[in-house]
Amino acid sequence: MQLFYRPGKAVLGDMIPFYDEGKWKPFYLKNTRGNDGPDCEGGWHMLTTEDHVHFTEHPTHIKGGTGSVLKVDEVYHMFYCTFLDNPRRQFIRHAVSTDLDVWTPIEEEVLPADGEIYDPAEWRDPFVFWNEEEGQWWMIMASSVLGKTERRACVGLCVSQDLHHWEYRRPLYAPMAAAGACECPDLFRMGDWYYLVYSNYCDRFQTMYRMSRSLSGPWIRPEQDTFDSRAYYAAKTGTDGKHRYIYGWNPTKELPKKNFNPANRISQDCCSWDWGGNLVVHRVLQNPDGTLRVVPEEHVDAALKTEHRIEAEPVLGSCEISPWEIRINGECGFGGVLLNPVPRQCKLEGELSFSPGTRRFGIALQMDENFDVGYYLTLEPGRNRLEYVSGIRFLGDDGQGGKMFPYAVELERPFQLQPDTFYPFKIFVEDSVLVVYLGNEIAMNARMYDHAGRRFGLFAINGRAEFRNVKLCTE
Repeated sequence: MQLFYRPGKAVLGDMIPFYDEGKWKPFYLKNTRGNDGPDCEGGWHMLTTEDHVHFTEHPTHIKGGTGSVLKVDEVYHMFYCTFLDNPRRQFIRHAVSTDLDVWTPIEEEVLPADGEIYDPAEWRDPFVFWNEEEGQWWMIMASSVLGKTERRACVGLCVSQDLHHWEYRRPLYAPMAAAGACECPDLFRMGDWYYLVYSNYCDRFQTMYRMSRSLSGPWIRPEQDTFDSRAYYAAKTGTDGKHRYIYGWNPTKELPKKNFNPANRISQDCCSWDWGGNLVVHRVLQNPDGTLRVVPEEHVDAALKTEHRIEAEPVLGSCEISPWEIRINGECGFGGVLLNPVPRQCKLEGELSFSPGTRRFGIALQMDENFDVGYYLTLEPGRNRLEYVSGIRFLGDDGQGGKMFPYAVELERPFQLQPDTFYPFKIFVEDSVLVVYLGNEIAMNARMYDHAGRRFGLFAINGRAEFRNVKLCTE
């Protein structure tokens, strides 16, 4: 069982969610990273799963970039992209199958950018769907419009009556705000709203969404327009007809990169992010105002069933400990309590609250016995955010005997915090992967490389915090 699927020595990249005949059959791009073996064929692969924790993998033998899969009259259609260099050019292609096993590319169907509206160097990641209102197929894609500025990223649009002949249209969405392209676009309807999902690596490096009452726009940017942190990318959604889920990847920090990841580095946690990693699936819910939020996928949430008794050990400050509640007083500085060791695969859940005036509080992972070096999930009421900071701030050296602090904040998610209010949390760990859910509203992906086998902790800084119903569960 894997909470967050990774294909052996390879990594999982851009997901293409697909539900068919009562099972999830999502496709993804596999990067073998130079590894050899029977499971190390690159390109498009299909996963089969009923619960998002047990997977069977099937190669398609299609080489190319992200796209979409749909079924029409017992024929499966795959739209994907291919690339050329010198000069840089990208093309959208089409393959068909009758069984999802053998795919046949239609060699004569090669769709380039038109060169009048769209840039031929940014033309990829096709997503095809039936537009009921217009009675024709729509294809949206990652692109950029032609123009002088580099801020030309858009979601392009083509239309078709038969899935084989396509007509160029003006962009579905062209905010002229970021460079590159609006990658891996996805579009769906939930209730009275349409949602456009896309990712960008030139501006904020996250998966974002826009919402509209109509496919013709305008596309509204909600106040909180992302699903997760920087460590969750190229996410796309899918539905089984009842629930909607979003599939993204938590990137690794494993590849050597000249100048970024020197050979004499003191920490793997301070390395730069890679392309590809582990699959993380969230369930998508709609708020009354039409905005979206994410919560754990229900099978992943229920997969860890063995509960362990919580062991709490005060380290700093004062605290009150009972079987169901831990109160920490850090009004004069720092208050910290160490809990159980962190298993390789586990879930820590409970509820947390803080008193008025508290500056910071939260949960620590892989903490040492002195409550110094580890990973801190810190809630800051004054800034209404959840932040993640690793132990590298304790390890740096500027070459003159002084400390370097590479990041003030490594990852953060906005979250409105009110005192004397309990917020549920769920924290999933699988090897170096960390996935956090807070308040049944937000999610945060992260990585933990430098430390393992140490302890959970709870803390409060310049204030008081309360944690109740804390549970640690393993398989």
